[in-house]
Amino acid sequence: MRFSELNINPRLMQKAREQGFEELTLIQRRSIPEILVGKDVVGQAETGSGKTIAFGLPILEKIVPRGGLQTLILTPTRELCVQVTDVLRDFGRQIGVSTTSVYGGVGIEPQIKSLRTADIAVGTPGRILDHIGRRTIDLSKVRFLVLDETDRMLDMGFIDDVEEIIRHVPRERQTLMFSATIYEDINMIMRRHLRNPVIIRTQSQVDSSKLRQVFYDIHYQSDKFSLLLHLLKNSTPGLALVFCGTRTESDIVEKNLRRQGINAMAIHGGMSQQKREESLGALKSETTDVLVATDVAARGLDIKNITHVYNYDVPKTAKEYIHRIGRTARAGENGDAVTLLTSRDHDNFRRIGRDMEAQIEIERAEMPHFKRVPFDRMHDESRRSFGGRRFDDRGRGRGGSRGPGRWHRGRR
Repeated sequence: MRFSELNINPRLMQKAREQGFEELTLIQRRSIPEILVGKDVVGQAETGSGKTIAFGLPILEKIVPRGGLQTLILTPTRELCVQVTDVLRDFGRQIGVSTTSVYGGVGIEPQIKSLRTADIAVGTPGRILDHIGRRTIDLSKVRFLVLDETDRMLDMGFIDDVEEIIRHVPRERQTLMFSATIYEDINMIMRRHLRNPVIIRTQSQVDSSKLRQVFYDIHYQSDKFSLLLHLLKNSTPGLALVFCGTRTESDIVEKNLRRQGINAMAIHGGMSQQKREESLGALKSETTDVLVATDVAARGLDIKNITHVYNYDVPKTAKEYIHRIGRTARAGENGDAVTLLTSRDHDNFRRIGRDMEAQIEIERAEMPHFKRVPFDRMHDESRRSFGGRRFDDRGRGRGGSRGPGRWHRGRR
């Protein structure tokens, strides 16, 4: 089905053509007609599948310009909030619909002002509750409630916030939920707050036939960075995402990569919003080659053309592993997911293997010859605290640890 076949405002159609949209994605093809006729919808779809357009276009079609705040969209992260706002603002401008974003980490006064005239508010749960408490947001006219990346919001501990916000939204509304996974807490919200919802499930955007997954079993913890550097320089022709377990580790890895001549930038929740947007903008415009990130970048960010995902630190759950590797092998392109293991990573890796439900294979890769380079573990703040002393990470992993082996379909 093509965008031109939709029965919506011609100015919205013109904008879609200008943006290069021709064929509807599966989630768009199945969601838009249901939303247009007023149904509550639950859509299970991965990031990058086009779900912002899937709920955005029919809402824009039904909204009354300058009619007060009629749509509230909740997102788990500031990045997704800005991303959704940009799309709806761009389309809504064609028909006089105003969209504003509401998130923490920035001044609240400009948000208070913009909320007075907005038709659509896109926000994170914490800051929306802040506005509710201040009585600076009027939800009495909300006709459309969207929970975007619902599973991520619940994983981040926002379930009570989401429930509290829903209590302030009129009961007579259309509710839309989009999530990469649907589990018990999401089913609970669905049963409690949606009316006879249409449930739409789509295939993952990751094509397993085009996704190569390998792991390297590294004897020395100190060799992990040297191997990553070697792979980035010699086996990564395109854009790469490197996932670390903590904010501090992300900063340290980024700084060491830059010292070795890699054009890298970091992104995590401890950075200012401006800095995070600079990092994302640099990756999207391909003015940087490597984004070093915590799991904040695994979900909700539509970053195209990622050819390689590196698990520098192994995630704790199979779900997070799937979300990470889902950043590559999209839209018919090949992709590589590479996991770097030392002894401290084996427990997590085996747990992922046991819990994996999808038919998926990770093969052991042959260790290449690589040059060992210095790795400075001291974060800038720590360096100041310790008078400039530097510590390396040389040292053998714990003895007696079993290697990860090879696992298939969730079994070692």
